[in-house]
Amino acid sequence: QVELVESGGGLVQAGGSLRLSCAVSRRTFSGWTMGWFRQAPGKEREFGAAISWSAGNTNYADSVKGRFTVSRDNAKNTVYLQMNSLKPEDTAVYSCAARPTYSSDYNYWGQGTQVTVSS
Repeated sequence: QVELVESGGGLVQAGGSLRLSCAVSRRTFSGWTMGWFRQAPGKEREFGAAISWSAGNTNYADSVKGRFTVSRDNAKNTVYLQMNSLKPEDTAVYSCAARPTYSSDYNYWGQGTQVTVSS
């Protein structure tokens, strides 16, 4: 059983910052890729950012590139998403997800945390 629990969401003004955290219950997720996704009201879920196990590889959606930074602390089983220069269009439920080494899909998902950016 793997649990992912997000935290750090909230209400922020445009131009502000938030840092999301995703705690992974599994003792070790060696080699797993972690991703952040978001879903705005009335829209489909979209990819935001991902980070490899070693943190040597990251990739970002164009919509967040240069403003968001994904990182991980494997010793703490935690993944982070630092969000700067937030815009109203960043308002969404943000979820973290885990892609095991044996899978090409993100098999495990958190329940999400709400981020609301006011103009």
